[in-house]
Order: sequence, then C-alpha cells, then structure tokens
Amino acid sequence: MTEYDMVVIGGGPVGLYATFYAGLRDMKALLIDAQDELGGQLVTLYPEKMVYDVGGFPGILAYELAQQLVEQAKMFSPDIRIKEWADMIERTQDNMWVVKTDKGNSFKTKTILIAAGIGKMTPSRLGAKGEVEYENKGVYYTVRRKKDFEGKRVLIVGGGDSAVDWALTLAPVAKSVTLIHRRDQFRAHERSVKQLYQVATVYTWHELKEVRGDGNRVTQAVIFDNRTKDEKILDVDAVIISIGFKGDLGNMPKWGVNMKGRDIIVNAKMETNLPGVYAAGDIASQEGAPKLALIAVGFGQAAIAVSVAKKYIDPNASLFAGHSSEMDKFKK
Repeated sequence: MTEYDMVVIGGGPVGLYATFYAGLRDMKALLIDAQDELGGQLVTLYPEKMVYDVGGFPGILAYELAQQLVEQAKMFSPDIRIKEWADMIERTQDNMWVVKTDKGNSFKTKTILIAAGIGKMTPSRLGAKGEVEYENKGVYYTVRRKKDFEGKRVLIVGGGDSAVDWALTLAPVAKSVTLIHRRDQFRAHERSVKQLYQVATVYTWHELKEVRGDGNRVTQAVIFDNRTKDEKILDVDAVIISIGFKGDLGNMPKWGVNMKGRDIIVNAKMETNLPGVYAAGDIASQEGAPKLALIAVGFGQAAIAVSVAKKYIDPNASLFAGHSSEMDKFKK
C-alpha cells in the first residue's frame, strides 16, 4: 500500500491549492475527488461566469481559474484520483490513517486535509418524462461551455439567479432562449429579471412535463400551465434545468470529526479534534471566528493546514517554509 504524507479530500479550489502547497512543502500528496472533473463549484456550478474576488485577477472566467489551479496543483506530481468517493477514514495502530474509497481502494497517510466544500454535488432533477433519457444529449443542469449553445433553441427551467443569469448569458449566442418558471415571482436580482424579459420569451406559472427527441438528441419540450393544465409544445435543441444542486457529504459525519451541521469544527491551526486531520474551505468552521465562504479565505486556510501538518509529521520542520520566490525549486 502506497503511503502518503497527506491525502487531500476534495478537488475544488481549496483542495487544489492545498495539493500544490503540500508539494511545495515536499510532502507526498494524494488528491481524491468524487466529481468527474477537478475544479469543484467553479466547474460544476458556474464555469462560464466571471470571478472577481480572487487576488491577482481583476476578473477571470471560473473555468479558466479552475484550469490554472489544476495546473498549479500538478506542479509537484501528486497522485490524483477523480470519480472516487472518500468513504471512510480509520486510525491505524502505528498512528497513521487509512482512507477507504467507494472503489474499494485504501490509502495510508500520515495526515488528511478535508476540503470537500459542500460535498459531492448532484443536480436537483424534476423527474419529467424523458429528462434522464436525454441527459447530456440536450438536457443539462448547468452551462459548461457557452459556445455549445451557439445557434441553438434553448429552454431554461427555473426562477433563481442561476436560471436568469444563464438566460442572459446565452441570449446573445443562442438562436432563441425561452425561460419557464412555476411561479410569477423570481428569486433573482430585479434588474436581471427586467433584462430577462427583453432578451427571452418568458412563461411564468409553467412547468416542464416532457422532453422529446429522436433518441440521440432533444428536439422538443412539452410545458404546461400549472393553473389551467394547458400544454405547449416547443421546438428546442437544449433544455437547461436550473433548480439547484445538492451537496452530499456521504459518510463523513461518521468519521469522528466534530461537526456542527454540515461544517467541520477546526481551531486556529485548522486542526480538527482528530490528530493529523485538518479541514479548510467552505466545509471548515473556525471556533470564535466569522465564516467567509470565499476562495481567497480558503487558500489561506489551506496554507495554514498544510504547514501545521508538515510540522506534525516532522517536528523539526519550520512552520513557515519561506517565500516561494526565494525557493530553489522555482529558479531556472
């Protein structure tokens, strides 16, 4: 069994940065992520939106930021496993940890950093006829690439910020955009809703009944007025169901880490109640400190957690490794 200095659980921005920083501290690291692509919420929830609150970038596309974080995380050749769920952790007799996954794999490690964010993200589904059959064949739950919808007839289902924002984002490139919402009140910014009516066809009090296609792609959607039950058939090329995502923490509450709700309680050193186990990012809640669910905050927490873990492994190591600009490993 391969032994690691640190196993990072979660491949979002904070987990990626932690993996990089572990390499920077000469720690052999393994990154485990349950999603099918690294990047966390940047990739799954809003890849085509701009991020403005990360230092050094006046504005950067979320997907581009994710790709740069992935590139940075790979600088010191960590092991990376995606589509794999960290299912359970167990303490060994020699005071190490074993991380067991849903694939039946076990990884021995000296420390663990939990950077799982809100957990494994799965889209909320409507249960409409044909929805599952045409998933990724015209039915989507987010917009990964705006260009994929160029020249297409798009139907968006939802009334929150994400649904309205996607409508506004796709309107300039799509052939047409139609948005349906089951009520007449939107959970989106008022200005965005006003813009929505200028660029899209909007049906309030309407829901999706059925998605139709030719077996390979979506061709039509059946919607209905939930007051009168009257139906409309729309010719569409894509259906975006934007009614939210659910975060699943799996068996994490059974790991023995102190939790409050969905948060893992940590101290100022990002230590949990378990020796050698740390948490950072959205999933971490520091005792006596305000919680700010920002990528920038998570980066700092990751650096602290990795540095404390380094000293936990090697008490003679310095907590602060120095500035990367002065490190030989970055000099050419």
